[in-house]
Amino acid sequence: MASTFFHGSFGSNTLTFTIGAKKHMRSLLALALATATVLSAAEAQKPRVYIEPQDGFESYIAAAIVKKQVPVVVTQNKEDANYIISSKVLGKEESTGSKVARCVFAYCAGIQGTQTATVQMVDSKTNEVAWAYNVKKSGASNYQSSAEAIAKHLKNWLSEKPKL
Repeated sequence: MASTFFHGSFGSNTLTFTIGAKKHMRSLLALALATATVLSAAEAQKPRVYIEPQDGFESYIAAAIVKKQVPVVVTQNKEDANYIISSKVLGKEESTGSKVARCVFAYCAGIQGTQTATVQMVDSKTNEVAWAYNVKKSGASNYQSSAEAIAKHLKNWLSEKPKL
């Protein structure tokens, strides 16, 4: 049995630490420190990306990157970034006449228009395009769905590529 190195009473509560508990606490502290070191090392190995502003679409991309757990660090400082992501979003609304004609002569699916989002990730040092993707979604303002498709494909590409 471990020997007691401190024993004290505080009102109705009694506090006792044993040498075995002290060693156990040291082990837990060492484990916590090792885990924090590994996590910070893993975070340091992730590529840092800056997402250029594009009428608010950059916020959708950043949120999708977090949601899809893409192994990158999104930074607000362009100088700290290894890669720069730029995008362009084009929304095409169906005209009223086109909607009516489509519903009368065919079917009403797709009358809400379309959205096309194009994104590219450029190496900040070499200015070479490292990755690019294009997505077309139904709905002229389907920003979240487009951004999540971009994040999903970026994550897949990163998992297949060697270390950036």
